[in-house]
Amino acid sequence: MDTIREVNRPINPSRRDVLKTSATLVIAVLWGAGPAVTPENKMTDTKKPNPAPSVLTYDDLRAVSPALEYYTKGPLLDGLWKRPDLSPRDRSVITVSALIARIQTIEMPFHFALALDNGVKASELSEIITHLAFYAGWANAMSAVAVAKDIFHQRGIGIDQLPPANDKLLPLNEEAETQRATQVSNNFGHVSPGLVQNTTDLLFRDLWLRPALAPRDRSLATVSSLVASGQVAQITYHLNRAMDNGLTQSQASEVLTHVAFYAGWPNAFSALPIVKEVFENRHK
Repeated sequence: MDTIREVNRPINPSRRDVLKTSATLVIAVLWGAGPAVTPENKMTDTKKPNPAPSVLTYDDLRAVSPALEYYTKGPLLDGLWKRPDLSPRDRSVITVSALIARIQTIEMPFHFALALDNGVKASELSEIITHLAFYAGWANAMSAVAVAKDIFHQRGIGIDQLPPANDKLLPLNEEAETQRATQVSNNFGHVSPGLVQNTTDLLFRDLWLRPALAPRDRSLATVSSLVASGQVAQITYHLNRAMDNGLTQSQASEVLTHVAFYAGWPNAFSALPIVKEVFENRHK
């Protein structure tokens, strides 16, 4: 009972301030003035408005690897991105999350802009960056901020369009969170009590309840980042949570297909046994 009282205590104001301060910092840097991204069309021909290019052009690819240019134009952009199993918006959420998880800044300008064109709101992109500070690391999020601020500046996206640092939280499933927190505390509370308590206070009683990103999208970003960074030990819990939040099995399967291109086949294949086990257990 002492353990349950401990994990269910109200959020320590100092811990809540950490999340509030981090979100404020992200928003402040996003809104900071910076050089606009050049509007000329480069890596991908697109008819969508306000495309932001990648640094590399098709000519650059051809000069180094004609085969890579072929695979980029064909199997990737004209193949993977047009598969019907996921919407373009979902694919952008997955791609953005994978790039942030791996600090792949050279592709971020194009894909951040494409995400906005594919229906990801500026507030949602901002929130994905905040979310992945916790799941991919602060440095990864700051690298994303450095790119996103220029995209936001170019498109006239103001701080009034971004999520507030301190917002009214979504309702908490007390029973499920108590079960999760108690299990984690019993297993690891004696190893790292600070990590266990911060996980409860900052993540599951705060970050996951922020309304700027729907639970399904938050789960999609989390699973994508875990697969992209090879964090297979965390996939079981978060994939189950994603499917509880509305991600279908066919969509979860396609996440692996998509991430393979942006994080490499080994990371996707390393996740396959875990995903297979989750699917099988959910059918029992």
